[in-house]
Amino acid sequence: MVGYTSSAAMAGTTLLCLLAVASLQVMMAAAATGSRPPAMFVFGDSTLDVGNNNYLPGPDVPRANMPYYGIDFPGSVATGRFSNGYNIADYLAKSMGFPCSPPPYLSLAPSTSRLVHAAAGGGVSYASGGAGILDSTNGGNNIPLSKQVQYFRSTKSQMVAKLGSRATNLLLAKSVFLFSVGSNDLFVFAVAEQNKSTAAQQRDAAALYPRLISGYSAAIQALHALGARKFAVINVGLLGCVPAARLHDAGGACSGELNELASGLDDAIASMFGTLATRLPGFAYSLADYYGLSTATFADPRAVGYADIAGACCGGGRLGAEAPCTPNATVCADRDRHAFWDDVHPSQRGAMLAAQNFYDSRPGRYTAPVNFKQLAETGL
Repeated sequence: MVGYTSSAAMAGTTLLCLLAVASLQVMMAAAATGSRPPAMFVFGDSTLDVGNNNYLPGPDVPRANMPYYGIDFPGSVATGRFSNGYNIADYLAKSMGFPCSPPPYLSLAPSTSRLVHAAAGGGVSYASGGAGILDSTNGGNNIPLSKQVQYFRSTKSQMVAKLGSRATNLLLAKSVFLFSVGSNDLFVFAVAEQNKSTAAQQRDAAALYPRLISGYSAAIQALHALGARKFAVINVGLLGCVPAARLHDAGGACSGELNELASGLDDAIASMFGTLATRLPGFAYSLADYYGLSTATFADPRAVGYADIAGACCGGGRLGAEAPCTPNATVCADRDRHAFWDDVHPSQRGAMLAAQNFYDSRPGRYTAPVNFKQLAETGL
């Protein structure tokens, strides 16, 4: 078994990121040079979570703070990322010029000075495994989107107290606000609807979308009112093609119903952001098409070096998805050739490929109206 470091070492990893720049003054000066956005603030679910769930109480909270999670992270540290190594937020942060991904809010919140230091020096992550747009999604076992926004509001208040209103607002206006949320709402919905007729499912889905868009729009507008201007948004991918969904088909095929749910929500999200862009002053966004990227990847997996796009690398049973990724799980040796790490999450390589395509691919291919790189550089 691979040697894993202790929780103290995990905390040390976060501290090293915080110490990458020595002082608030140096941080603010670096941001002013225009070499990168001053910070990245992260909202969403387990695809972006870098350890917030480690700090939540309760036996049913999804956590990734044990082997074999983190097996390919520096030092083989199980940080709380739902990955064998880095996740999408990590690769996007590095692409934008940060030394590492923003640390989890709950690791910082007990100390005002640490929270402000992190927020001003590179940002904060509020993302939480299992979180949805709706508070009821996996309720009580994550930080839902609405509470993530509340935590950011508290962060801003402390920044204003330390840095002043003008400096804080300028920093936030130039920062990138990264989002990936909605998948868990659809997973929960699909489970609840599985014994209903197709007509009933379609009717219920039509009623679900407006609720999701209302909650998502409220979060974006609240952040805009708090000073956010640049939104990097990842839509919902091919949910029906994750190993956990394929289990329900005898031949391991994708779930068309789940993919249709995801596609419908993605259309609504695109419409929502287009509308917000016409209504909110200074609003800029880039919408990444995870659904489209996944479709293209799975149509020709060998083109990107994948040997397995259906099974989990870490788990057990059929497709590696009948048992969770734990210290007793079976782990594949060729992790970079697997699209999925566990039963629902992309592998480290999958995260890297997604981030690369969202950051600087040609606008119109997997991002619109601009790519993440162009968004990050706007106004710098």
